[in-house]
This record gives sequence, C-alpha cells and structure tokens, in this order.
Amino acid sequence: MLNVDQSHPVAKPLTEILNYLYGPHIVIAEEFGSIPQTELLLIFGSWAARHHGEAGPPPHDIDVLVVGGADRTEVYAAADRAQERIAMPVNPVLASTRRWEAESDALIRQIKASPTIDLTPTGADRKQHDQ
Repeated sequence: MLNVDQSHPVAKPLTEILNYLYGPHIVIAEEFGSIPQTELLLIFGSWAARHHGEAGPPPHDIDVLVVGGADRTEVYAAADRAQERIAMPVNPVLASTRRWEAESDALIRQIKASPTIDLTPTGADRKQHDQ
C-alpha cells in the first residue's frame, strides 16, 4: 500500500481532483444509472455531506436513494458491484414516487433537508447506457 504524505501542499488538491474524476459518485452513477424506472438517484448521508464540505469524520459507507419503480434485485446487484469497485459499503434505499412525495416519511424528510448528490441520468445518458 502506498503511503501518502498528507502534509504535502499538493496532497489535498490532488485528492480532490482524483475524487472528482474517479470517486464513489462516478461509480454509483455508472452502476445505478442504467436501471430502468429510476426517476431519481441520489447519494445522501455522510458521504454527500463531506462532498459538500460539511465537517465530520470520514464516511464509512455510501447511502444511495433510488426513487421510482426500479427492480429491487437490480438495485441490490448495482450496490454489490459498486461496493466491490470502491471497497466501501453501499447502502441502497428504494422509495416509490409516492413515498418520495409524501411529507410523512421521516427518512425522506431527513434526506430532503440534508446535502445530496443528484446522479439521476438524463434521457441521453440512459440511451448511452443502453447501447
């Protein structure tokens, strides 16, 4: 394993560049982005908070919200593939559109009030995945 001198002046910017290009959000987008009937794809929780600059301990997992009628088996298979690629647990949460729009669900209210990373594929992105 490579030891990195975190005190070196380029350590932080280089880490940020590598994370931007190859980080977990890229892997999550690749693995979950082609799942049919996904209306919204978000990373939430501590990973999203740190990505947005909120202070706190390094995240030990990545929470992913999939809204729509996506097949549970496909979502969990995508989570397993992503977890293998990034060597960090990926915790998928499935929510119907009705659940996402409801004000009564505590988890959904918490997600909406917290930093998220929207990875929802556009129509063009979905076509590219299908080819």
